[in-house]
Amino acid sequence: MSAADTDAPDACALRAAVLAGERSVTDVVEETLVRVDAADAALNAFLVHLHDRARARAAELDRRLAAGEAPGPLFGVPVAIKANMALRGVEANCGSRILAGWRAPYTATFLERLEDAGAVIVATTNMDEFAMGSSNENSAFGAVRNPWDTARTPGGSSGGSAAAVASRAVPLALGSDTGGSVRQPAALCGVFGLKPSYGRITRHGLIAFGSSLDQVGVFARSTRDVARTFDVLAGADALDSTCLDLPAPNTSTSTGTERLDGLRIGVPEEVLGEGVEEGVRERIREALAVLEGLGAEIVPVRLPTHAHAIPAYYVVATAEASSNLARYDGGTYGMREPSSGGLQAMYAATREAGFGAEVKRRVLLGTYVLSAGYHERWYGRALRVRTLLRRDYERAFEGCDVIAGPTAPGVAFALGARSADPLAMYLSDVMTVPASLAGLPALSVPAGLALAPDDAAARLPVGLQLVGPQLAEERLIAVAAAFEHATTHAGLRPPQEVAR
Repeated sequence: MSAADTDAPDACALRAAVLAGERSVTDVVEETLVRVDAADAALNAFLVHLHDRARARAAELDRRLAAGEAPGPLFGVPVAIKANMALRGVEANCGSRILAGWRAPYTATFLERLEDAGAVIVATTNMDEFAMGSSNENSAFGAVRNPWDTARTPGGSSGGSAAAVASRAVPLALGSDTGGSVRQPAALCGVFGLKPSYGRITRHGLIAFGSSLDQVGVFARSTRDVARTFDVLAGADALDSTCLDLPAPNTSTSTGTERLDGLRIGVPEEVLGEGVEEGVRERIREALAVLEGLGAEIVPVRLPTHAHAIPAYYVVATAEASSNLARYDGGTYGMREPSSGGLQAMYAATREAGFGAEVKRRVLLGTYVLSAGYHERWYGRALRVRTLLRRDYERAFEGCDVIAGPTAPGVAFALGARSADPLAMYLSDVMTVPASLAGLPALSVPAGLALAPDDAAARLPVGLQLVGPQLAEERLIAVAAAFEHATTHAGLRPPQEVAR
């Protein structure tokens, strides 16, 4: 059952209703703004509300449609964007005090493409500070709450975007994924979350955390919405030297897939073993059985370097973060903390006051692993592990077309449960980090509900992660579409909807 069949239409259904004259863009946007306000009060999912901008945009789109202008593929669709994305004149604070009040002087290429397709940006979403976190508790503006249980985390770092879509406040949201920050919250909130191949969507206008890892991703409640949005965002961009020089894709045709005959789905032994909650393991086994019933062949594969991905990631990502965040010193961007001790003292005072504890921890780690005498021992070794992991995937894909497993090892955990244990928090991304290091596309798909180990009455979402070879987004979307049509998981909604 598609999310389009519920009383909260997906993006494609909304666009169709507008083009059919059943609703105006203004009507759609006004209803969305009410839902955004309600969701924000319950979940703290949004940081900047763009009501006036969205209303003006809706009126403009209604005029253009009435004048006979050809509508774009996301015409009239409300979208929320993560607070680390540059939209001209709008505060892009990255969930940090150090950038509070800073307004972007330009618009990101991918946001230009979004608006060129007819979308209406309605708000920016809350996030872990500078995208560093797995629970959205690291935001300087308070934690986001999971719409399935407001005492639990929505995941991170794009938790605000995931909660916004899961709560039905908006049909689409953008996030960024460095080590799992789209896929993990998508799984914990019960929605779809796509991280494309590295370089498939331009990063121009995405405020950097780890430049060799960061990717813009999509949250949605149907595969057809994921496909349409990916097609709009992807494509070459001269403003980003890491963006692949490829034309815009056309994956929307993949969403009609009903059978998977001949497809080989690899399941690594490393992803269903120790550390995975039993309820998650059960849902993934059931999902694999569904895929097998659709004609796919389930085959075992191995990823020997999988166990080393987390330590390698937290060397590479922190090293890049220490370099990227050096620009926030009070001199050019954001806040400046006064100091009578000279320039260096002002830098130190600004960073002490502006950065939160997790950002400071990662900057210190990154500075250490890049320092003289330790660079080769830590950073160089991590890069070699990254290469080995890429080779593991290459060998695995010789025997399969897609790799499947859980997106996260457990369901959403309680807010505060892991705040004092950074290592436990980092292990929340143990399933998503490997594909990030290898630069591969990965998609989290709703796979049902499981009991929470700390509360037998709580039934919470589980995500099935599909990983493909580089540039295999269309293949992943086809598998996800077949699974979506064969199950009712995409139509599941929080027991008490908060965005009515």
